[in-house]
Order: sequence, then C-alpha cells, then structure tokens
Amino acid sequence: MKTEKQNLQIQKWVATVSVVLLVTKFIAYYITHSVSILTDALESIVNVSAGFIGLYSLFIAAKPRDKDHPYGHGKAEPMMTFVVVGFLITSAGIIAYKSVQHILTPHETPESYTLYILGGIIIIKEIFYRFVIRRSKETKSSLLKADAWHHRSDAITSLTVFVGILVALIILVVVIVLITD
Repeated sequence: MKTEKQNLQIQKWVATVSVVLLVTKFIAYYITHSVSILTDALESIVNVSAGFIGLYSLFIAAKPRDKDHPYGHGKAEPMMTFVVVGFLITSAGIIAYKSVQHILTPHETPESYTLYILGGIIIIKEIFYRFVIRRSKETKSSLLKADAWHHRSDAITSLTVFVGILVALIILVVVIVLITD
C-alpha cells in the first residue's frame, strides 16, 4: 500500500506542475502570438487530461481492501493505463495533423525570446520524464510508465516547435543579410 500512496503523491505533484506548464504555454502564446506555441499548448491539454485520469486511477488503486474488493483496488491502475496510452496515441495524431497544417500555412515569424520559453518547458518535461520513468521502474507501475512517455512526447513536441522557430529565425536573419548587402 505504501508504494501506491507514493505513486499517488508523485502523480499529484507532476499533474500540478503540468497544469502550470500548460498555462505557461498559453501565456507564451498570448505574448508571442506564435501559432506553433498555441498548437503545442492545445496538444498539452491531452497530456494534462491523461495525467488527471492517471491521478484518479492511482487514487482508486491506493484505496484499502473493502467488502466489495477483498483483493484491493490495485487493478484500477493497469486498467487505466490503456486509457492513458489511448491519450498518447491521440496526441500523436494531433501532432501529425497540426504539423501538416503548419507546413501548408504561412505564419509570421515569432520573436526570438520564444525559444527561451520553449527551452525551459522542454527541460522541465524531460526532467519529469526521467523522474517518472525511474519511479515506474522501481514500482513496476504501468500507469507511471505511460505517464512518463506523455511527458517525453510533450518534450518532443515542444522540441520540434523549438527547432521550427529556430530555423524560421535563422532564415529570417539570412534573408535580412542578403537584402541589406
């Protein structure tokens, strides 16, 4: 039972910080007007939703045995892992769809400080991934493992946005240099 309660505490902390990062992405969009950051923030909604579903299943799994569940509630966690994996697949689909849309639609170049915001988000999400994946291995928690991969997918999504913005800024500088020469 101790392991279930520890996993629940970890998931509470991670879910809370994930919400803060989601809000940060929307604030970054408001400041920068970067469509790429907006897409990243919208995709993060799926990750945060999955995180809260995971939190709920860990809450159920941490409940002690009762008359109706003489073996406890531990099966709630692996059952909900399938739901979390479904969210991960949904995220991948959203990323693919939005990527094609962004390639086909021209946008204005975002400000360079956008890279600092994204860099911080990428680092935090990768730290989450490493922390949660290590904990999932220690406790053999399939749900924490799936949630860790959500953090990794969010970091990868933000990284692709980072690279896209960086390339756009480099091209902008090259064009400006060529025009002014």
